Amino acid sequence: MTKDQIIEAVAAKCNLSKKQTDEVLESVLDNITQALQKGDKVAFTGFGAFVISNRKARKGVNPKTGAKINIPAMKVPKFRAGKALKEAVR
Repeated sequence: MTKDQIIEAVAAKCNLSKKQTDEVLESVLDNITQALQKGDKVAFTGFGAFVISNRKARKGVNPKTGAKINIPAMKVPKFRAGKALKEAVR
């Protein structure tokens, strides 16, 4: 399902225009992004949680040249599915 399909489905279900729905969705995504940038956890009870994970520095190989490279440590976003979502998908 694409972002446009989600906007259409939510707009139809909530009797909103697609433009209003797009603005709401963009606001939600912006707020999730800002919270993760601060290092906060974003949880939707029953659905899941977005968290920041620290990835250690490691060595890698450039697939094009075969040269060894150092990959720096970094923070990466992760999503952990909640119990209700896991059961709904099964």
